[in-house]
Amino acid sequence: MTNQEVGEFFLEQLPASNSGRNIPPRRYLLAKDRETEIGRDPSCQIAIDSAVYGMVSRRHAAIRPQERARVLLWSVCDLGSANGTYVNGQPLSGCQQLQSGDRLMLGDRGPEFRFVCPELPPVGTHFAVNANLASDRQEAEVSITQLFPIISTGRDLTKKAYLVPGILTVVFVVLMFATVGQKETAFFNQMLVATYLAGAAYYFVYQLCGKHKPWWVLFGSAIATALILLSPILPLFIVIFRVILPGRLPTPDEAVGVPQLLIRMFFGAGLMEELLKALPILAAYFIGRRLASPWRERVGVWEPLDGILLGTASAVGFTLLETLGQYVPEITRNFSLQAGDGIGQLVGFQLLVPRIIGSVAGHMAYSGYLGYFIGLSVLKPRQRWQILGVGYLTAAGLHALWNTTGLISGLFLAVVGVLSYAFLTAAILKARSLSPTRSQNFATRFIERP
Repeated sequence: MTNQEVGEFFLEQLPASNSGRNIPPRRYLLAKDRETEIGRDPSCQIAIDSAVYGMVSRRHAAIRPQERARVLLWSVCDLGSANGTYVNGQPLSGCQQLQSGDRLMLGDRGPEFRFVCPELPPVGTHFAVNANLASDRQEAEVSITQLFPIISTGRDLTKKAYLVPGILTVVFVVLMFATVGQKETAFFNQMLVATYLAGAAYYFVYQLCGKHKPWWVLFGSAIATALILLSPILPLFIVIFRVILPGRLPTPDEAVGVPQLLIRMFFGAGLMEELLKALPILAAYFIGRRLASPWRERVGVWEPLDGILLGTASAVGFTLLETLGQYVPEITRNFSLQAGDGIGQLVGFQLLVPRIIGSVAGHMAYSGYLGYFIGLSVLKPRQRWQILGVGYLTAAGLHALWNTTGLISGLFLAVVGVLSYAFLTAAILKARSLSPTRSQNFATRFIERP
């Protein structure tokens, strides 16, 4: 460091180890009276070569000076970049104060910088500065943003505070209160409860997967499955799996042994229903192949996480239509004839809640598990049919076990439900580790360091 550099502040670009080109060490002097922008735009104070680092946004991040208590402090702010900014390997949301030696990375495996701040001690030895700053804050006047926090929260409000799920909960509750006690709106109320519970269950799986997928693609998968069940495809499948193949479901007064019941459920419920729910996943895969990037990746199936997300969304559509279109109306009608409309609606509602919530350990588990194998077959095309065969048979087997134990013992049913959920969770965890975009996964940011 020269004498002229004493007391100056820099961003020191670290050598790239995996970009194909080594950029020589370089220091960028930071202005003390204005912010320094970093990005691919030539007008940025630190312009990044787009030919080397395409993941960097045109205006990616900014380094901002601010004087407090006669101490010059520095912050790094993400400017709404597409691939994010990382400070010491952690994703940055908004702005964060910098300490000497902090490392900044623009996007996944993008250019990396070290903040060089000679006037401040290194990380871990800034207690005096923080003490002075705390004292100054205590004496400062209360700001507008402190009195009205909603002004300054920005995008964190929707991303970190789970504002959207909260809003949806309030909306559903208001709608249910508005229709309570009205006989003509009983089905509408049941649909509201079922949709909310199914959405909450799916949101849990979505957060566990940690991959962004457009909501309309997921919604389309659920709608497609419901339409398939209402189309001539279902009767065709019934003929194939329950008439031609040994999948005829037993009638209530028919005595069937456990081995025979399991075989019937394997063909008539497992193989048939899992293939039905997999059709939207396969359709998304073939549609995605015809699209150009980035729509190809957004719509299609290119990894196991895509298959899981589309498969579980398909299961939501299947569960809603099966529950609201078959099981609830049937039991409501039977009890209404025996004890009146009020009792019938109550019994129907009592059936609706466990069926929808149980879909996480039921239909969503089987379909998500099969979706994992569909996505895996895309990553491993040479072993595609082996992968699809194992996934299809396993999902159908779990489905058959669930249906069979449900007619035998509640305890066995719970064991199979836990087992199915464990299979789905294991598939999600493995899918995250196999994901080509695992560094962008919001469930667990995995950053490979050179």
